[in-house]
Amino acid sequence: MILTTARTPDAYAAAVDGWRGRGVQALRDAVREAAPDLAEALKWGHLVYQLDGPVLLVRAEPQRLLLGFWRGQRLRHLEPRLKPGGQYEMATLDLREHTPLERTTVMRLVGAARDLARALGDPTRKLTPRRP
Repeated sequence: MILTTARTPDAYAAAVDGWRGRGVQALRDAVREAAPDLAEALKWGHLVYQLDGPVLLVRAEPQRLLLGFWRGQRLRHLEPRLKPGGQYEMATLDLREHTPLERTTVMRLVGAARDLARALGDPTRKLTPRRP
């Protein structure tokens, strides 16, 4: 779902207002602090953080923010509100205006997601079976 005409992560963050804008900035700050080695990009109409493939996303929608993780189903022990869905073991956290979420929780999730990416590589890469 593309909800912006922004062309850069900074322009994306600046285009989001109100509680969602504050949330996007808080999430960006937490991601950058927890995993400064992740590259931030604007892809598919939202923020994507990458390390040899996508690791996590931040997406502002009209009534919510989504914090999503490729391989996020493996992170549910850190945050049980992560909702599984989609390919690549994806799981997302649906954030509304008054949803409580501690910065330390975000940083733990981001660090764990980065560690999975380091250990397992790009979750979207299709593996070709080896021939005997």
